[in-house]
Order: sequence, then structure tokens, then C-alpha cells
Amino acid sequence: MRSRVLSFFFFFLLFALGCSAHIRRPALKHAGFLSRGSFPEGFVFGTAASAYQVEGMALKAGRGPCIWDTFVRIPGNIAGNATADVTVDEYHRYKEDVDIMKKMNFDAYRFSISWSRIFPNGTGTVNWRGVHYYNRLINYMLKQGITPYANLYHYDLPQALQDEYLGWLSPKIVEAYANFADFCFKTYGDRVKNWFTFNEPRVVAALGYDDGTHAPGRCTNCSAGGNSSTEPYIVAHHLILCHAAAVKRYREKYQVHQQGRIGILLDFVWYEPLTNSISDQEAAHRSRDFHIGWFLHPITYGEYPKTMQEIVKERLPKFTREEVEMVKGSIDYVGVNQYTSYYIKDHPTTSQTPVSYSADWHVTFAYDRDGVPIGPRAHSDWLYIVPWGMYKAVTYVKETYGNPTIILSENGMDQPGNVTLPGALWDTVRINYYRSYIAKLKEAIDDGANVVGYFAWSLLDNFEWKLGYTSRFGLVYVDYSTLERYPKNSAYWFRNMLKGKNN
Repeated sequence: MRSRVLSFFFFFLLFALGCSAHIRRPALKHAGFLSRGSFPEGFVFGTAASAYQVEGMALKAGRGPCIWDTFVRIPGNIAGNATADVTVDEYHRYKEDVDIMKKMNFDAYRFSISWSRIFPNGTGTVNWRGVHYYNRLINYMLKQGITPYANLYHYDLPQALQDEYLGWLSPKIVEAYANFADFCFKTYGDRVKNWFTFNEPRVVAALGYDDGTHAPGRCTNCSAGGNSSTEPYIVAHHLILCHAAAVKRYREKYQVHQQGRIGILLDFVWYEPLTNSISDQEAAHRSRDFHIGWFLHPITYGEYPKTMQEIVKERLPKFTREEVEMVKGSIDYVGVNQYTSYYIKDHPTTSQTPVSYSADWHVTFAYDRDGVPIGPRAHSDWLYIVPWGMYKAVTYVKETYGNPTIILSENGMDQPGNVTLPGALWDTVRINYYRSYIAKLKEAIDDGANVVGYFAWSLLDNFEWKLGYTSRFGLVYVDYSTLERYPKNSAYWFRNMLKGKNN
């Protein structure tokens, strides 16, 4: 009898949700005090994703392998030994996904272009099937009124370049990357007016070469080889030069007649001093220098932050005079990916032996103060929900780097990967996360930050790097066995918040 009652209740619940082929979500009535009208005229709201995480067709349709294809096949690297060979198959389902964006009233989609889908070997022969895929995606976005924001690199270096000369560790990578970027500008720039060179280059350098937790898995004592005291800095230096070389190509050859903009996407955890002591305040500032300042300081001022120069010394590469001219000022806007905040405590060291990029910070991370957590934790162990950190991070960029044009280019939180329908659709914590963070972003704008757009991460649940499919960041639930999409309540919250035009 109890089982019959439960069965009837479950059936009634599904019926109430309007489920036939899809489970329909009831629209939320209110989005709080936030609306399009709360933001400046022309402010853009979008969602973001990356090629490797959503496209699938990893080794098909002419695409060459990238370093993540190699990395995921090493047992134990990814939760459940998952791969992105299929992931959510946006390669075939892009129209459905763009239609969802339109239905939820988003203005734009920040996607990335897979380098090895265009150039399977990194250079040389063009894979025209890959070229045509991005043409189809871009054209359909424009047809549906979704503005494309194209990112040229999101962790997925062609494996051929890693094999040939260790990729980002070689200065040869600058010309290869600039040529790839040039091809994309020439091919897509008549329709794409918003470009980014790299997503989170700090993560590429730190996780790929300092602790080895991301591809290509290099670090001191890693099985792939490496040196955590030098390689992260070499890689970051080449990433900055690649960025600047691509921007130079764009500005000299394309920008005037294509009338577009170009920038870079930088992750930024807000670091709050654990105490009011001078040492902790200095430690927090040092952390910001080693995090966002590592890239934004050279791009703004032509040199690395003084704290990095003083600590890293000869291990920190130097820009030539010509490189300074190319790097300084090489953005029309900066993307800031902001999710979380930590407390920072000074950790002085007496050792003179270089250990690693992370050890060079000379800090200790803390996640509570006097027993009070900095914020509730999402599913990921690194992601604490700290809305006030959004305000402080954006304001810091405004005040430290000359109030550049900012796009808040990633923001979101995850649920566990094993949540199931229909309960997974009722993501109240995510709605509260977005509402509180966007409210703090608005405060920063009201106080003078030149923020022109906001992108939620991510439209869909997808392959979440080391976590595989054990983490769900999507506004839309994906059933990985069928690849069906089911908008969560958070998607409908955005739909209601974004209805209508600016007024």
C-alpha cells in the first residue's frame, strides 16, 4: 500500500510539472528586485561554456587530439575515469541549446573555438569540417538574436604542439597561436565582434605546471616531468606574449574594418585578510598580485607586480622593450571570472630554496574566521558562497587597474553530479547564489565600476574537468544517458529577470 501511495504521489508530481517528453518547470513569479532595468542601457546577459566541455566529437570530424584527450585517458586523473568524447554533444545539438538561451531571454553566448578542430596538428593543414561547424554555430546564434562572444583558448592545446616542443614552454608557441588567432579573425570576424584570447591563463600555468592537476600534468616530481619553481612562470610569460601577439594581429589587420573588440578572461578569487594585522593585509594583497595581477599588471603597466619581482627574482622571465610595447594596453576589455572568496593569513618562510609558484605566495588559506565559515560551501571543495567578494573583486580591478571595461565573464555554483530528476530542477540554492552575486555586481556598477556584461556559468551541466560528471554547474539539467535537456528553476529565474528591454 505504501509503495502504491508513493507511486501515485510521484506520478502526480510529474503530472503537475507538465512532463511529457520533457519535464516542464513552473516559472518563478519574482526575480527579486533585479531586472534588466536595474542595469545600464545595453548591458549584456549571457551564458558561457567551453568547446572541450560541451561539444563532444572529441576525436571525430577531423579534430586532432588535444592535451586533455591525452590527460583524461590516464587512469585516476578524472573522477570515474570519465572522458569528454561525447559530453553533452553540443556539436550536433547546438540549435537546441541556442534555442534554450533565446527562450530564457539571454542576449549572448560565450563559447570557445577548439584549436585542434581547426588545425588538427596545431599548424598547417586546416580541417574545414571544423571550420564549418563554427560557421553553423555562429550563423544560427545570429539568426536567433544571440550575440557570439568567441574565446580562442580554453585549456585545449593541440597535442601535436605539446609533442613537438612542449607547447607553452617553448617560445615557438607564440607564432603558432598568433597564426591560429589570425585565421579565426579572418574567418569569423565579419560576424563575431567580441573576442577573447584566453580563458584563465593562470589556471593553465598553475594547475598544469605547478601542481600537475590539469593537463599536461607537469610539476616537480610529477610522472610527466616538470619543475614547479620555474615552469609556471615560463608558461605564463608565453601565454601573455601569445595574447599580445594575437591582439596586435587583430588591431593591425582586422579591427578597423570588422569593428570588434578583444580582451582576455582572468579568474579572480577575492582574498580577504584573516585579521587586521599588517602582515595579513600584505599577504592578501600579495595573493591578489600572484593571482590576477600576474596577468593584468603586465597588460596594464608593462611589468609584473613588484611583489612577484621581489619574491620570484631571476625565476621570473623579463619582457624586452619591444615586448613591453606589445603587451602594455593589449585589451579593449577584461573578462573577470568570479566565483568565491577566501581568507588569507601571512605565512613567512625562512627557506631560500625555490619550491613552487604556490609556495612563493607565502600565505595560508583559511575558510573560516573564529569558527564562522566565510560562507556556505557549494558541491566543489573550492567554492564557498560569498556574495560580498563579488563587490570587492570588481571594485579592486576598477581601483587597481584604471577602471577598465569589465565583463563579468563567469559566475555560478555546482550541485553534486548524482542529483536526479525531478528534484535536481528545484535548485533554490543556485537561484539565491545568482540573485545575491548579481546584486553585489550591481552595487559595484553603481559605485563606478565600468561593467558592461554578465555571463552565467554554465547553460548546461557538462564535463567538469577533474570532476568529470560528478559536478553540475548548469542552469539546464542534462540526463547523460539520453542527453535530454531539462531547464532548472534557475533558468526560469533568469528568464523572468531578463524579460523585457532596458528602460
